[in-house]
Amino acid sequence: MRRLARHSAVYGIGGLVSRLVAVLLLPVYATYLGSAGFGKIETVVAATTVLVIVLRMGISSAFFRFYFDSHDAAHRTLVVRTSFWFTLTMATAGLAATWILAGEIDGLLRLGDDPWLVRAGAVALWAQMNYEQLTSLFRVEERSVAFLFASLANVLLTIGATIVLVVVLDKGPTGAVVGNFTGTLTVYLVLLAYRRYQLGLQFDRSLLREMNRFGLPLVPSALALWAINFVDRIFIAHFKDQAEVGVYSVAVRISSAIVFLMIAFRTAWPAFAYSIEDDREARRTYSFVLTYLVVLCSWLSLALGALAPWLVDVLAPKQEFERAAEAVAPLAFAATAYAAYTVIAIGSGRARRTQLNWVVAGAAAVVNVALNVALIPPYGMIGAAISTLVSYVVLLCAMYVYAQRVYPVRYQRRRVVTAAAAAVALTIVARALDVPLALAILLVLAYPLALAPLGFYLPAECARIRRLAPLG
Repeated sequence: MRRLARHSAVYGIGGLVSRLVAVLLLPVYATYLGSAGFGKIETVVAATTVLVIVLRMGISSAFFRFYFDSHDAAHRTLVVRTSFWFTLTMATAGLAATWILAGEIDGLLRLGDDPWLVRAGAVALWAQMNYEQLTSLFRVEERSVAFLFASLANVLLTIGATIVLVVVLDKGPTGAVVGNFTGTLTVYLVLLAYRRYQLGLQFDRSLLREMNRFGLPLVPSALALWAINFVDRIFIAHFKDQAEVGVYSVAVRISSAIVFLMIAFRTAWPAFAYSIEDDREARRTYSFVLTYLVVLCSWLSLALGALAPWLVDVLAPKQEFERAAEAVAPLAFAATAYAAYTVIAIGSGRARRTQLNWVVAGAAAVVNVALNVALIPPYGMIGAAISTLVSYVVLLCAMYVYAQRVYPVRYQRRRVVTAAAAAVALTIVARALDVPLALAILLVLAYPLALAPLGFYLPAECARIRRLAPLG
């Protein structure tokens, strides 16, 4: 647990800086792009994300599982090289196809006759796929500090390029997308030189087939997760307009503080979870990880939901974005449900029983699409936020049922439900009563205390708390 916390904390610094930059750039986007321009960026991001999932064919998940199959250095090098060349080939094919079909894609996404925005997104796709494959080496090596330096360099270059292109040169949404991939592409090229001795001309087709047998069933699952996470922007653009997408995207960016915590955790989690060789110890660890992660995410969701009006006012002061505050809380708690899903889903990977993951995620995606179609026309972005929350809860419950069949773990269900329910109740109180800022902050700070009378804490945890904060 300490090892997981340590690496998550280091990874989290890079994630924190990245998310802070995303939030702090909101005033820039709001001022220079407006809600319609911001909506275009989010639509392109959604489209490139689904292409990344398809082109990877599950190789990124398989990489972590197969890397830890053996301690033999030659085997691990072969896994690295096979994954690298496969990813590079697929990313290049995706770049070429998207570049050629930019005009058609522009019309399909309703971007307003801007094919160069699509082409910029294609380059971002290529950079993202290859960059993440190389930085995954730091993760399996548990070199979190090196990963942090790469992330910080990426962020700093992105900030500079984005400000120059959007503010100084007034390049609009295309400039914002180019600015975002400039840092990723630059750091990737540096890492390519740094890793050149590990990236030899070696490729094992039989190994790739084994990795694909593990990873390909995860592709429909990943696409379903994408649908839950991104398809609402497309439905909002279709049923409403890009301006509504822009307002909704502000809520998404603010609620992404949860995503920061998830990035830190998810970056450390696969390598850590698979590295535990003893199944009994793995099950016990997974149980406590789920409980503590839900507590942290629920507390942060409460903070975002209760303080949403003031956060929106500071980060997107234009009146057209004011409604975004209404969607922050459901989106934040949706991210909490996804955090719990991430822990529970590792069971199917550990058991190598990923074949039905797509059924679980697919069912949640169907619920999401149905709710989006039903709720967005009358309620706009609020309907999208509610759809996302319900879908992630369905996803979590369905994965729990499946994972318990293939890799049973005695999760602390009562404590998990108590932690989430207390945070939801305090958020409802804050928003329903429209409390002032000072009282909203007090409600957030009261969350750990509210868990005590609900019987959340274990005796050992109470004793530890008393030692840290002795009474009298």
